Amino acid sequence: MSRISEMFGRLRGEGKRALIPFITAGDPDLETTRELLLELAHSGASLIEVGVPFSDPIADGPVIQRSSMRALRNQVDVAAILQVIKEARSEIDVPIVLFSYFNPLLQFGVERLAEAARRAGVDGVLVTDLAAEEAGDFAAALAIHEVDCVFLAATTSTDERLRMIAERASGFIYAVSRAGVTGEQANISSEAEKLVTRLRNVSDLPIAVGFGVSTADQVQEVCRYADAAVVGSAIVARIEKLSGSPDLPKQIGSFVQGLLPDSVSEVTRISEAASRC
Repeated sequence: MSRISEMFGRLRGEGKRALIPFITAGDPDLETTRELLLELAHSGASLIEVGVPFSDPIADGPVIQRSSMRALRNQVDVAAILQVIKEARSEIDVPIVLFSYFNPLLQFGVERLAEAARRAGVDGVLVTDLAAEEAGDFAAALAIHEVDCVFLAATTSTDERLRMIAERASGFIYAVSRAGVTGEQANISSEAEKLVTRLRNVSDLPIAVGFGVSTADQVQEVCRYADAAVVGSAIVARIEKLSGSPDLPKQIGSFVQGLLPDSVSEVTRISEAASRC
């Protein structure tokens, strides 16, 4: 059983849901990334997504696009990111997922990546622009080294496609809450819950919901029906604002603590109370 599966299994047994923060590696620099990994783990993150900066992040909104540009100006690459994760891994046991576009990983080398990721302590890889139909060799290389291959599922996906994703994914499935790019939103689309329900019909894997989740209330809402909530742009925006501040990691840790979901029973109680109002 992978570290990701163990984490979700433990939380499920405790009646809890997961909070998954996202950061872009190398923003504002790699040393801060290492400090953030430690701080996020100590602040209650159940799993951490580490974004690989890319020059054409088509699935991301302006906040994460800017973070990628800042990191690339620092000459951040896959090898450097894996080294930072390896250094942090010696101090934390929280699962880490590499979140990337395919080009940087392909340039690094698929077989080389799978082996290096495992050595660094990476537990899973999610490639935003690699279709499940074309991911066979990539997923197989990861599986050899016991690294989970996480796939995105969209609200526009057909049931047939969701079944294929479910068959090929491991660790968990990332449900995209809405059509469009990443970024903070005032409300979570009702389509997100419908997508999770459809995924439950074809898979027993845990399901995380992301894209637009940015407040504590939205985390609570998502955790009413999903196993995890992913918060990215709201965190990355604060990192941008705090760049240069010596207490950046501490402030990000405090923000993440304020997002942590209640237990499942408490989320249900709040939801039922709200429906009676």
